[in-house]
Amino acid sequence: MQIARRSVLIGGLGGLASLSAAGRAAATLVTDVNTLSFYNLHTAETLKVTYREHGDIVPGTLEAVNHLLRDFRTDEVHTIDVKLLDTLSLLYDQFGRRGRFEIISGYRSPQTNEALRQVTTGVAKKSLHLSGRAIDIRSTAAKTTELRAAALKLQRGGVGYYPKSNFVHIDTGAFRAW
Repeated sequence: MQIARRSVLIGGLGGLASLSAAGRAAATLVTDVNTLSFYNLHTAETLKVTYREHGDIVPGTLEAVNHLLRDFRTDEVHTIDVKLLDTLSLLYDQFGRRGRFEIISGYRSPQTNEALRQVTTGVAKKSLHLSGRAIDIRSTAAKTTELRAAALKLQRGGVGYYPKSNFVHIDTGAFRAW
């Protein structure tokens, strides 16, 4: 009799474990979507885009993101690093996929970067903005300090905080903070 009970108990636990695994798999499918919502402060353009589903890039979406994050001063478009988008998607998820990212600066052409270096501090000569690997943003769903804290917690690249200008710099370089 005890052997039969143990078999039932073990079988029941195995069934619960498989249900739990199925639940985790279903939850992964539901959240395995990378969506971003943007507002470009300089062009007044908006974009809400699901650029990745179940690990695959959705065709045509990266072109839309590249265009939105272009150098608005020269109208030059550059490929944006998908790792940067993935970091932004993680941040967007952390704030309940509410609001949107307000873009201060995405891609910068060499001409724009050099012009900015001449009139302001904090613009690196070899900025990752030049290669589509950096963005300066704020979020309508969180205070800038909260956005910075969430980005630091991810430890996925550089995180710069500019409280006077009210934005956070995020890039795909080595993890560092300033």
